[in-house]
Amino acid sequence: MTKITNAINAVYNFIVGDMIILVGIVLALIILIIINAIPALGVVRPFLGTLFIIFILATLAATLAREAYSRKR
Repeated sequence: MTKITNAINAVYNFIVGDMIILVGIVLALIILIIINAIPALGVVRPFLGTLFIIFILATLAATLAREAYSRKR
């Protein structure tokens, strides 16, 4: 029974980790689309690529922190 529980737990952790990455990327894209759509934020437009990379790195850091600080490693 513990092998089945461990397998289910591994699948759950995999899906949750991927879900964090998916949500982070979608939020980053939404934020960048909003910045691009507002004319008053035209000054920021040259830095959209840099902001996107920062958002993606923050998302990956959040996923890594979830893995690193979990009870079971």
